[in-house]
Amino acid sequence: MAARVGLLLRALPLLLWGGLDAQLSERGGQELRREAEAFLEKYGYLNEQAPKDLTAARFSNAIREFQWVSQLPISGMLDPATLRQMTRPRCGVADTDSQAAWTERVSALFAGRRAKMRRKKRFAKQGSKWYKQHLSYRLVNWPQHLPEPAVRGAVRAAFQLWSNVSALEFWEAPATVPADIRLTFFQGDHNDGLGNAFDGPGGALAHAFLPRRGEAHFDRDERWTLSRRRGRNLFVVLAHEIGHTLGLPHSPAPRALMAPYYKRLGRDALLSWDDVLAVQGLYDGQQRLYIFQGSQFWEVAADGNVSEPRPLQARWAGLPPHIEAAAVSLDSGDFYFFKGSRCWRFRGSKPVWGSPQLCRVGGLPRHPDAALFFPPLGRLILFKGARYYVLARDGLQVEPYYPRGLQDWGGVPEEVSGALPRPDGSIIFFRDDRYWRLDQAKLRATASGRWAAELPWMGCWHANSGGALF
Repeated sequence: MAARVGLLLRALPLLLWGGLDAQLSERGGQELRREAEAFLEKYGYLNEQAPKDLTAARFSNAIREFQWVSQLPISGMLDPATLRQMTRPRCGVADTDSQAAWTERVSALFAGRRAKMRRKKRFAKQGSKWYKQHLSYRLVNWPQHLPEPAVRGAVRAAFQLWSNVSALEFWEAPATVPADIRLTFFQGDHNDGLGNAFDGPGGALAHAFLPRRGEAHFDRDERWTLSRRRGRNLFVVLAHEIGHTLGLPHSPAPRALMAPYYKRLGRDALLSWDDVLAVQGLYDGQQRLYIFQGSQFWEVAADGNVSEPRPLQARWAGLPPHIEAAAVSLDSGDFYFFKGSRCWRFRGSKPVWGSPQLCRVGGLPRHPDAALFFPPLGRLILFKGARYYVLARDGLQVEPYYPRGLQDWGGVPEEVSGALPRPDGSIIFFRDDRYWRLDQAKLRATASGRWAAELPWMGCWHANSGGALF
């Protein structure tokens, strides 16, 4: 495959200069088509078991699907843009069923129970998952030009990225204990089959296997880096391949970490909403309920089982007791906390630079009643009295034209005690001993009642306890 991609690379400038039609009419163009067929077969667009006499229609359909997944103009032709895309660095895992998977997805996030079930089917479609939530990993080796502590830090951060938005927890296994997931750097053919042999710099950067094999392999010949400088950012590729080891297939969403092609490390959140929905569809990330009171917090499982109380400082160092409102972003996995005139933002267990900050700096209210991450907007929302505030994406700054009145949230009372998104697509608001269930699509309360009698999954929390939940 390395030789074939190499020929594509060599032929591409000639195609761009001389035009595709003339080339395909020549002997070299026919060879180029055969190599494109091999590429499409390797990455799941052509069936290996199909008859060898590939028809023009099947070839064109395969190109169309590849163009669709790659966000290219769909022509069904082997045009220069398509050839250029084939030469871009990417993951070595096939894109099988990417288009069918995307078709099954509903356009609105958390749009109801049926949509949720369809999403779960879409992400579990290609096979297996881990049937436990605590997973161990081992870094078997690493690029010799990078310092070992820095590489181990990148590995921890890559696993933490998925842990932040799911119910999964990861720990590095000692050398004497078998690990669930092994990360290894190889060169060329490494006994994974010829189709998985690494091809040197460029081409396939890495590949991984779905659970429960627990293997991710990286091309040792790549120029790996841990910065935004020239080379392939190892943290980004680690996070992508770890997604495969958790059971996630490739995503056709262009900004998704699980898209097939290499994603440069930028300033935007690395995980897209599509990545978050994918891992939560397998591991029920939304089933974790956090409850805060005083200097402790609890976790409540979907069945109502409550964890032992844990100290805030053990999880979020520097966070004060008696938090008034809290929320977690489904885009970035960051935790947001509010108390008095200050607000905190944590990425995992570490505060983001500049945290805490004064609420007035971003136009936020002091002593908010509740905080909520609202998936359709991808924004954090604060509630205070009879008004609500929409925050800017990925920041603690109020958007223009806010605050607004609670009448936009039909039926939600003033001075709520908490707000909580649920896996079925609804939002639960609390005040005193009552709750209101809001339909996200209609922004209208559809039910209300007494939470203690009707919401057994609430566990130990009480709306008058002075605590916060999310």
